Amino acid sequence: MERKQLAPGVFLTTLPADKFKRCRITIHLRYPALRAAATDSAVLPLVLERGYAACPDMTALSRRLAALYGADLGVDLMAAGTDRVLSADICGIKDFYALAGEDLTEAYAGIVFGVVFDPYLVDGVFDPAAVAIEKKTLERRLQAEYNNKRLYCVRQARRRFYGSSPAGIELGGYLKELPAVTPATLKAEYDRILRDASIDVMVQGADAHRVAALLLGYLDRLGGARAPQPFAAPVAMPRQDVKHYTEAIPGLTQAKLCMLFTVGDPALQPSIHLLRLAMTVYGGGPTSRLFRNVREKQSLCYYCGSAAQKAVGVMMVDSGVEPGGEQRAEQAILQELRDLQSRPADPDELEDARRSLLSGMEATSDSLSGLESWYYGQILRGEEPVTPEQGQALTGAVTAAQVQELLQRYSYSVCYAVTAKGTEREEEESHG
Repeated sequence: MERKQLAPGVFLTTLPADKFKRCRITIHLRYPALRAAATDSAVLPLVLERGYAACPDMTALSRRLAALYGADLGVDLMAAGTDRVLSADICGIKDFYALAGEDLTEAYAGIVFGVVFDPYLVDGVFDPAAVAIEKKTLERRLQAEYNNKRLYCVRQARRRFYGSSPAGIELGGYLKELPAVTPATLKAEYDRILRDASIDVMVQGADAHRVAALLLGYLDRLGGARAPQPFAAPVAMPRQDVKHYTEAIPGLTQAKLCMLFTVGDPALQPSIHLLRLAMTVYGGGPTSRLFRNVREKQSLCYYCGSAAQKAVGVMMVDSGVEPGGEQRAEQAILQELRDLQSRPADPDELEDARRSLLSGMEATSDSLSGLESWYYGQILRGEEPVTPEQGQALTGAVTAAQVQELLQRYSYSVCYAVTAKGTEREEEESHG
């Protein structure tokens, strides 16, 4: 991997792609999330993906991609702690395989940079027709949350856990605020992102020099409008007494349980290799404590798994249980955590978890997107980049004592249950 700075807050990273016949160019814009602009920010990638100035609608864009041997374009938004990352990527065959010797690198870069830096505008704002369509798209997505009870339970737990903290800003925006999104407000949020964002361009299998030259050309058009902001620092919700919430829904056949834990101190940031192994031991797969003991041996849930987010110091356990069985599942989940906090994991289960992680790392280099995710994830976390092979070595060095010490940092904060109306859990909560 080679990473170099092209301008203030602008970086170009070249990744090896010799074994692939395809190439990939991605641009990531990381910027501070704003509560007031959250819904505009969620609509923006949907509008950008429809086209850009040179291909102003989806038909023209689809034809352009098809002419480039079926290239693929994607625009997405993700969270990075309390920041947001707007990404656009394009993937297609390498220049070497072009039948007529076309300059595919320049064509691909022109599209992906056009989407980000040269969107299709009408009278200086985003196309009102496109905005109206994508507002409806986002509206359907937000309304569908309630129908996916697992997702709904997790998000309800997060809302109680984070409250008004910056970490609680909804990635997908807010349904009630959609009517206030207009072509002008969307353009204002787009301008803010271009001004504040740190820009990372990842190049795999394409001519990085030509990509850099084209990128600098687009940046020159922005003039002095850019003022890249520093990455948001890690955060963690403070430790607190656990709070229980129960929502009863008539006719529910499978209850959902989401439990959130905090490290309490944002300075307690473990290495990603330790964090991944700890989650795999506790609840990250078929060899984990939660799967073997809570699901298989005690039959207390249909599924049960743990995951952690380093940048916001949170661990989550979510599970599907029989209505009325939430408390038994909750206590069993907590018992497994207490056991791992009180004594180190057994050597065999630690090695089973480690082998599972190492197997996944071996597959990282099997795709362009996997390699990019590996390296850009390290950039997002502010880590010194290591190769997947070096990551395997670091994972292999993690000890059971380190896993135990990490799990000891987590304290229970919030439990949110979605259950059937009339169950024991719902009745107890209503009388509590």
